Amino acid sequence: MTPLADPAYLEAMWEIATPEERDEIRRLLDNDLSHHIWRAQVGRQSEAADNLAFITGYGGSAGGGKTDLIAGLALTEHQRSAIFRHEKAQTEGIIQRLAEIIGSHDGYNSQKSFWRTTVSNVPRLIELFGLANADDHQKAQGRAHDLKAYDEVTEQREFQVRFTMGWTRSSDPTQRCRVLMTMNPPTTAAGRWVIPFFGPWLDDKHPNPAKPGELRWFTTIKGKDVECDDNRPFVLFRGEPLYDFDPTEFSPEKVIQPTSRTFIPSRTRDNYFYVRSGYIQTLQALPEPLRSQMLEGDFNAGVEDDEWQVIPTTWVDEAMARWEPRPNGKGPMDSMGVDVACGGSDNFVISPRHGTWFDELVLIPGYEIPQKTAGRVGASKVMLHRRDRAPVHVDLIGWGLTVYNVLVEDEVQVIGVNSSRASTATTSDGQFGFFNLRAELAWRMREALDPMNPSPIALPPRPSLKADLCAYKWKPVKGSKKTLIQVLSKDDMKAELGRSPDEGDAVLMANIETMKTETVEALAQAMTRKSYDPYADLNR
Repeated sequence: MTPLADPAYLEAMWEIATPEERDEIRRLLDNDLSHHIWRAQVGRQSEAADNLAFITGYGGSAGGGKTDLIAGLALTEHQRSAIFRHEKAQTEGIIQRLAEIIGSHDGYNSQKSFWRTTVSNVPRLIELFGLANADDHQKAQGRAHDLKAYDEVTEQREFQVRFTMGWTRSSDPTQRCRVLMTMNPPTTAAGRWVIPFFGPWLDDKHPNPAKPGELRWFTTIKGKDVECDDNRPFVLFRGEPLYDFDPTEFSPEKVIQPTSRTFIPSRTRDNYFYVRSGYIQTLQALPEPLRSQMLEGDFNAGVEDDEWQVIPTTWVDEAMARWEPRPNGKGPMDSMGVDVACGGSDNFVISPRHGTWFDELVLIPGYEIPQKTAGRVGASKVMLHRRDRAPVHVDLIGWGLTVYNVLVEDEVQVIGVNSSRASTATTSDGQFGFFNLRAELAWRMREALDPMNPSPIALPPRPSLKADLCAYKWKPVKGSKKTLIQVLSKDDMKAELGRSPDEGDAVLMANIETMKTETVEALAQAMTRKSYDPYADLNR
């Protein structure tokens, strides 16, 4: 940071300035503001305002000027802006800041939540949205804005953010279009999606870290974020990027154009006004890890789990930290979990398990499984990855039944899993029963991941798998004899996550202990031999 970009330096210069010099500074500022109703503060805020990324993440510590940046850009740099908060009522702070900059509430329609004004002879439209409900993003569907701003984005669902920012565009070729996401470090597991989204800047395990403000290029392939080397367009040929291609030979939708992304950290000390107000001292008094999150902007500080979260986040982290690849032998396969998808955006997921070690997941895009032959094609995918006559546990809901039926016909040991079926089991301590099989499977995974488990399991380190496992929530319901554990349904989890928890469900099914057919047969033969008395006829 240059001296002129350092608020502490500017503060020191102001303190030593003569009265005449201070008057001149005030005159220059007043003259500037007469032509510009808002200026970004010198430092991180101006870096975020001036950078050229299509998607900018800005934030870290509390009081870093995040809301001010959104309001200022909407009024001075953009013609049509959409500003999102989790709760509609939370946009009140943005409205107040807009009014402070403009000098009045003229143009604000409180009933329809939009603001029309003119700044620098340019008409401006600012619309405000809340995303509290799982379908609230539909209200912004198809609405074009050249600025999509998400204030405190860690409080918002990832799928709603991705959905709404798809309409970031303008009919004016001279108008810059961009997405701005402001944030404090997430305090709950639900907000941690921003860490892999801005992985090069926020994930301390990222193999190729990026500097603040550095542009990186991303695209989406088969529903997954993919980091690219640069912004060159390409097409996929046999699953691999092809840069040397003739654009006339491909339809526009086949040509992939990476977009830029960056992250700029903010600190409370970057905000000149908060430095003078004593706000920093207030943040210093917070307990850890909240102090590190809000004062230092530490995205890797502790995150508080939901009180009804089935599996603690730290338990999942520990299981993934234990995982290591096994190139020289995985041992016999003991179980497979299969979450079936056919068509659409969900994945067909296979989870192989070798003892307490879960192998890497096999993910097949659902659109690669044709509906007419879903059973046969799905079963062939299972058989391709099955080893050692491992029992196959298949979710029977939806297209899973067709895969199950084909495996039965092929005389494969397959167990149909109907998660809505009633359960008569109890928790390992006998304290609770289960509302249905889904609750039982989720709780069995919790027990397997418990640090007190003498046989700890190892899970492949996948952010999406972690998100799924941490998304299972439970509640107690009254049973006939004891309290029952009820877990969120798959549909409810899909509404919450914005996608199917297919990876988590596959792992839950792989965790089921089912004795192999050959073992059952061997035990039966042993029992038959044991009960056979060769002298029985002699004793008659």
